Amino acid sequence: MSSLYQNHFTSGGPDARLQQLAEWLASTGLVEVESGRPASADASFRRYFRYDVVPAMREKLGATLVAMDAPPERENVPAFIHVQGLLLEAGVTVPAIVARKVDSGFLLLSDLGVTTYLQRLDADNAAFMYSDAVDALLKFQLASQPGELPEFDRAFVLREMNLFPEWYIERHLGVKLDAKQQEQLDKVFEAITANVLAQQQVYMHRDFHSRNLMWLEQGNPGVLDFQDAVYGPVTYDLASLLRDAYIQWDEEIVLDWVVRYWQSAKAVGLPVNPDIDAFYRDFEFMALQRHLKILGIFCRLNYRDSKPHYLGDLPTVMDYVRRTAGRYTELKPLIRLLDALEDKAPAVGYTF
Repeated sequence: MSSLYQNHFTSGGPDARLQQLAEWLASTGLVEVESGRPASADASFRRYFRYDVVPAMREKLGATLVAMDAPPERENVPAFIHVQGLLLEAGVTVPAIVARKVDSGFLLLSDLGVTTYLQRLDADNAAFMYSDAVDALLKFQLASQPGELPEFDRAFVLREMNLFPEWYIERHLGVKLDAKQQEQLDKVFEAITANVLAQQQVYMHRDFHSRNLMWLEQGNPGVLDFQDAVYGPVTYDLASLLRDAYIQWDEEIVLDWVVRYWQSAKAVGLPVNPDIDAFYRDFEFMALQRHLKILGIFCRLNYRDSKPHYLGDLPTVMDYVRRTAGRYTELKPLIRLLDALEDKAPAVGYTF
């Protein structure tokens, strides 16, 4: 028995799913079940394991495949399959679905390798790597049709942002906002919501960043973690890509990349704001909405899900929040609120 199964199989425990996965994989005859090893970490309840393909199938399927374990009560496998089809039809490189057992939450996928954008990006290659990523994004956006994906509506926008007061302010800082502070935050939320809901709508990956893009020699990038895609603001995925929580670039460079996306999007007929200054403002408001959500999610991952390493990325995200909010009159109350809360931050080895 491989170390994977020795470490994870516990009779009747939560990892009993791994036994079920192994039994299903054995029934497919496609992989050497004993070769299984963890393939990646994930912020959700999904798990991924890499397996060697049986020798007879390697010429057709490649050397390895990746199994996804997505508990049906926690994860939406039919949504993954649906979005995978939309991306594939749009010409975006995504894992092929080799085998499936949807009712159990198991998929066997082609392997896009082990090198993420985050691992490869540097100052010398960033321009062409982001150009490839933008090309993939444009393909997905150009395929957009209403009614195919859930809508990123007002309730959705606010539900995401409300993770910030719930998990960052109340749980992480241990502060309960008073009535005046809550009113300030509500006004900022309303300004952000009004902007993002006024933007044109396209297909939206929702997590289009350096950890979910794989570096490939051909068909670059490979796109992962797309199951939560929705129909929403045209700047969302661009903000996710260029205001990445895990890697930060000089604002002048990001502005140049935003302009290049805007020019390309206009050229292919995507519904972007025709004025570049207004488009950049849309981009910034969208990025701020996402970053407020991320502050809450990273804290929730720590306190609820026992994944403390995400706290190490809080300073980068908070820097984005402060820089953006400081540039717009209607967002500046957020700066005053953060200043008032600053001395409440836990002493865990970083400052804001």
